[in-house]
Amino acid sequence: MIYGLSYAWHRIRDLENKLKSSQIDEFQLASEIRHELLKLNTTMLHYALVRNPQEWTQFEEDSSQLDHWIDDHDPSLNPHTALTTDAERQVFKDLNNAYDDYLAAARAVHTNAVPAIVDPRQLRQLDAFNAQAMRMRDYVRKLSDAHRDAEKIFLANANESLASLKKILIGSVVLLLVLVGVMGWVIYRDKIAPLQVKLVQSQNLLERQQKLATLGTLAAGIAHEIRNPLTSLKARLYTLEKHLHTLPAAKKDTDIISAEISRLEHIVRDVLSFARPSDPKLETLASEAVLRELYGLMSPDLESRSLKLVVEAHPDLYICADSGQLKQVLINLVRNAAEAIDGIGTVTLRSRAAKTRLGGRETQVVILEVSDTGKGIPAETEKRLFDPFYSTKETGTGLGLSIAERIIEKHGGMLQYQTRPGYGTTFGVVLPRKIHDTAPNANHNENVPLGSGQPGA
Repeated sequence: MIYGLSYAWHRIRDLENKLKSSQIDEFQLASEIRHELLKLNTTMLHYALVRNPQEWTQFEEDSSQLDHWIDDHDPSLNPHTALTTDAERQVFKDLNNAYDDYLAAARAVHTNAVPAIVDPRQLRQLDAFNAQAMRMRDYVRKLSDAHRDAEKIFLANANESLASLKKILIGSVVLLLVLVGVMGWVIYRDKIAPLQVKLVQSQNLLERQQKLATLGTLAAGIAHEIRNPLTSLKARLYTLEKHLHTLPAAKKDTDIISAEISRLEHIVRDVLSFARPSDPKLETLASEAVLRELYGLMSPDLESRSLKLVVEAHPDLYICADSGQLKQVLINLVRNAAEAIDGIGTVTLRSRAAKTRLGGRETQVVILEVSDTGKGIPAETEKRLFDPFYSTKETGTGLGLSIAERIIEKHGGMLQYQTRPGYGTTFGVVLPRKIHDTAPNANHNENVPLGSGQPGA
């Protein structure tokens, strides 16, 4: 395209140069010489007929002017002549030499002393005719000037058209480049950039999954090794309590030991849930029923902390999920939301329909949200929010959100959140939507024990 534009540009410039008036003058040189020679021949003929010195003087003046004019256009004397082709230059050189011979022959006629052929009075009868001939010559000259003016107008119009053509060419190329740039930007925005983001996300996800797999294997081994001594300690403590039940001080110690052993068992269960989450048993559930059931489970606990639990459920939204695992995730999110509020506040359970990308394609989804009016998540905590064993709580294991995330991923969904320091946080459980389902198990009310694997994040 660039080569074609450059070639067309040079061709237009050459055409502009050729359409200049000086170039057209080249085509009129022959007619100018012919006209002047005709005038000289007429003058010379008059002189030969009557031998009038005035005729010879007129001939010398006109021939001298023509001689200078020919010299000005001779390429051997003027390198800037209007003649362009080699044939024109050679013919004009020969013409200049022939004109010198022409003048020499005229001078020979002037010096040969031959008497006049006719009486000057005899030529006076031609004065009226000569006057009309001169008049015709003047009109011919005016016509030639008119032709030249018309040629100049034509040249001006041609140059204007060429200028317009150049503008059109430049505008078309600029527009084409703009369109190519816009198309390239659109392709980058819609194709390349998402692929780059997806590639980075895939790499990060792969690295994270590799870390989690390694960590899960290690955690599972450690949890199994700890579980056996804990079972033995718990059995020995039960035997010891029978012998020390009469001693109040010993009873207090055994209660503390029992509570700590229970806490260790709780931690071991969390580690095992994180390392090897069980596959979900999917069933069709109504999101509204799930949230209403969760409200019945959690509202007494929140009311005891002066917190209000609100349900904003959208009817006729169905999902495929494991009821027990889903409630495990939501209970954990509600507890985290309640612990994020200092004093009086509100925790909102909400369900809504949306369309988002799951598994690399746009999918109709149901989002189960848990919102709080707490203090939000600090930036330094947000960076490590889903890291295993990271917790801001003194008694937390740091596995709650990690377990919840893995459970939701097993369901083919994802766990997302939005937070703003000082304004609260919203966690969303995103699951594929079940369309046009009667949800026979929508009112399934099988409770999950609140203490079963539900630690805070």
